[in-house]
Amino acid sequence: MSRSRRSPGHLRLQRWVFHPLQAALLYALLGLFRMLPVDWSSWLGSRLLRTIAPLMAGPKRRARRTLAICFPDMDEREREKIIAGMWDNLGRVAGEYPHLTRILDDPGRVEIVHRERFEAARAAGRPVVLISAHLANWEIAAHAAGRLAPPVALIYRAPNNRLLDPVIRRLRENPGLRQLRKGSEAAKGSVKILSEGGTLALLVDQRLSSGIPVPFFGRPAMTAPAVAQFAMRFDAVILPAQLCRLGGARFRLVIEEPIEVPRSGDRAADILAVMTRVNETLERWIREHPEQWLWIHRRWKD
Repeated sequence: MSRSRRSPGHLRLQRWVFHPLQAALLYALLGLFRMLPVDWSSWLGSRLLRTIAPLMAGPKRRARRTLAICFPDMDEREREKIIAGMWDNLGRVAGEYPHLTRILDDPGRVEIVHRERFEAARAAGRPVVLISAHLANWEIAAHAAGRLAPPVALIYRAPNNRLLDPVIRRLRENPGLRQLRKGSEAAKGSVKILSEGGTLALLVDQRLSSGIPVPFFGRPAMTAPAVAQFAMRFDAVILPAQLCRLGGARFRLVIEEPIEVPRSGDRAADILAVMTRVNETLERWIREHPEQWLWIHRRWKD
């Protein structure tokens, strides 16, 4: 049921009962995770979600549908294996949230490959649009960039439950990272950070109700053109940052070659060319580590 179709009674029940209960459960889990060592917390998050995931019919159905779209020739058992891996990864992300600082403080947990590409762009005085996806623990990429060459601004979508937003923001706190809530805050903050020559970190694999249709796994997908628009307006460098989980709470972050921005004089065509390259990059990452992507997201409107 969409939010617009919910009755006033349902909305009151959600606001005054469901959301507080959800928040209380999250706070209790995060408190438990925080008391544990990083690896234990990551494992426990995985174990908990893999236990309850079979009860979540809606997300399972969405994951199966999306996998069938992206990998139509794949054996069903292989798809189920990918979904199981997704639950493992997603549970680990939850367990690792209270330990983001510890993970980044430990040089053995985050291997950064080709950091010189990021540092070179910043040394040249050009702003950077760092693009990544909901792969592995997606919080790591922006936090790592915030330590390499601050300031870095991260645009995020606030949870529907407003009680959860303060605690999630607090867990993300990093001296080199600015958090911008999607909406007017993000619009103003993005312009400010890029005009100052800073870095804007974006997760660019989600569907929007608006945008432009760009091929993704062989089907048009509504895609926000902001990456191309920012690059063209501020002469920013577009750097793809692929994050993958190596096992447990250990990661590899690869800073890839910049995506070139054409200047043909046809602005619409240039934006489409850039966003096509962006989606091709995301698709390649997902094919390499399908079990680490968030398959429960509705990437296509239908």
